Amino acid sequence: MLIRKACRLFAGSRTFFTIAFVRLSTTSSIMAKSKFEYVRSFETDDTCLRNCYIVVRLDGRNFHKFAEQHKFIKPNDDRALGLMTRSARSVMEELEDIIIAYGQSDEFSFVFKRSSTWFKRRASKLMTHVASQFSSSYVFYWKEFFEEQPLLYPPGFDGRVVLYPTNRNLRDYLSWRQADCHINNLYNTVFWTLVQKGGLTTTQADDRLKGTLASDKNEILFSEFDINYNTESAINRKGTTLIWEKRDETVIKRMKLPNEEEKEVLVTRSRRRVEAHHCDIIGDQFWDEHPDILEDDNC
Repeated sequence: MLIRKACRLFAGSRTFFTIAFVRLSTTSSIMAKSKFEYVRSFETDDTCLRNCYIVVRLDGRNFHKFAEQHKFIKPNDDRALGLMTRSARSVMEELEDIIIAYGQSDEFSFVFKRSSTWFKRRASKLMTHVASQFSSSYVFYWKEFFEEQPLLYPPGFDGRVVLYPTNRNLRDYLSWRQADCHINNLYNTVFWTLVQKGGLTTTQADDRLKGTLASDKNEILFSEFDINYNTESAINRKGTTLIWEKRDETVIKRMKLPNEEEKEVLVTRSRRRVEAHHCDIIGDQFWDEHPDILEDDNC
């Protein structure tokens, strides 16, 4: 008899607590939705169209002034280019849906795969995450490349998001950026050679190069300064392309086998790593050698 009464009492208590919990949860839910929540309706839907490559491109803000104040070497500073590449690598390691990145001078483009669902494909989320990760990495790794030269003020990078539906569109975009790299670097190489070795002022060098074609610039370098532009560093002429590649690495691990003492063993494993290439990406060879970068247009 006592057991039955106890069971009834417990059942009643459990019902009371259940009802109380439901009421509390309902009240909390109602309270969470305040009268101010209507402001969320002002947010713009910036979801990127599906089945398109998402390109986030960053450009240094007012980097001409930044380079001057930090005494970048002209026409190309290997430290600055190395820091840009290190920062871009950090972005790719953080966002593994980025299949390829291309950079030159003070810009870098990051390509998210077509099937990516990162941040629900919201353009603002993707752009701000890439920009913040890149900017913070630039500051974080500054001393690794510039050593004792102080960072006088934090750099800024602006960003944009562009969608490309086909492989051809994406390749043409990357080709455009590499062609821009060639045009700018050839001009800067000749310009600063005229200033540093030819004794011209910057105004005189600019006047000398007005209206010249690529062939004219190459002729100035070769005939007047014995410089063959085609032998200049590939990183300056071609820019930097970052992709994921598998690499075997061997590490030493301490292992204990049955009935044996613990000992060191060499273990080889394959890992995906971000690798840098300084090569032509306008032609087909690069893409034929790395067919896994692009997704099938027919999917």
